[in-house]
Amino acid sequence: MQNLEWDAGRGLWIAAGAALVEEVLSHPALRVRPQAEAVPAAIAGGSAGEVFGALVRMNDGERHAAPKLVLQRALACAAGGEAAQQRAREVAARLLAEGRSIGAWAFEAPVSTVASLLGFTDQQLPAVARWMGEFVACLSPLSSAGQIEQAHAASLRLLAAMRELLQAAPQASLAANVAQEAAAAGWQNDHAILANLVGLMSQTYEATAGLLGNSLVAMQQGAPGSDANALVAQVMETDPPIINTRRFAAERCIVGGATVAAGQAILVMLGEAKRGFGHGRHACPGQQLARQIAAGCIEALRSKPLPQLSWTYRASVNARIPEFHQ
Repeated sequence: MQNLEWDAGRGLWIAAGAALVEEVLSHPALRVRPQAEAVPAAIAGGSAGEVFGALVRMNDGERHAAPKLVLQRALACAAGGEAAQQRAREVAARLLAEGRSIGAWAFEAPVSTVASLLGFTDQQLPAVARWMGEFVACLSPLSSAGQIEQAHAASLRLLAAMRELLQAAPQASLAANVAQEAAAAGWQNDHAILANLVGLMSQTYEATAGLLGNSLVAMQQGAPGSDANALVAQVMETDPPIINTRRFAAERCIVGGATVAAGQAILVMLGEAKRGFGHGRHACPGQQLARQIAAGCIEALRSKPLPQLSWTYRASVNARIPEFHQ
């Protein structure tokens, strides 16, 4: 097994290799956020920061375990059978028929699919997707002050729309299932539930859009798209959308043969270890749903020949998400 390596230039440890990555992601002393900065300073004090602070994936301990189980159960229900993939195929095909460019479509189709599964109407989907695009812009340390201000406003709109949806969520919708599972588990924090539904869409806008985009790149480079599910599974192995994450030591600990001091960070190379959906207690609960949505979107392209595309990659410190140009 590889050992942790110290990167003096960046002032952090680096974990690469499947076994070491799994050890880091499973270690009880390593947390998803620095203890002194639960919410990034740039967005603290605004609505986007309040959403961020309530996200299950950005918390550990009691604020993570029970809510994570709620989301796992609801998302497993949504991913059961072929309904989600069929919905993705329908939503993606409609956007193509409306004339979306492939560049816009690759981001809008996945998040619109999840919004539809949650229970939003077709008429609401464009606004929800637009607000989500504005919201996720604040989640990167590369965000500008203007993007952060816009994200706070988008966060308020998304929370209001989600609150209205939950008050009359269609039966068997993903929103209704989350509400039912939350009630059964005794998760009674209404704001946290709303925030995590927003968070679910934000992960879709980035990670699932990245998975779809990297699958399109593979097709442009000659990979067959006749079996969309097989293509997506292969891309998750060879070109995952999330290539790294970080963990922070809450106390002095031994990891990968190295002594990590309290407060030090570890850069976890998920892509190299083929762990693009994470591992352990913070493994992505929506990974199966993400695969189905990406595959359904690819299937929608069968009615529209894919043009020759060029692409660049979105500026990001942890993701590999192509932006297409025609």
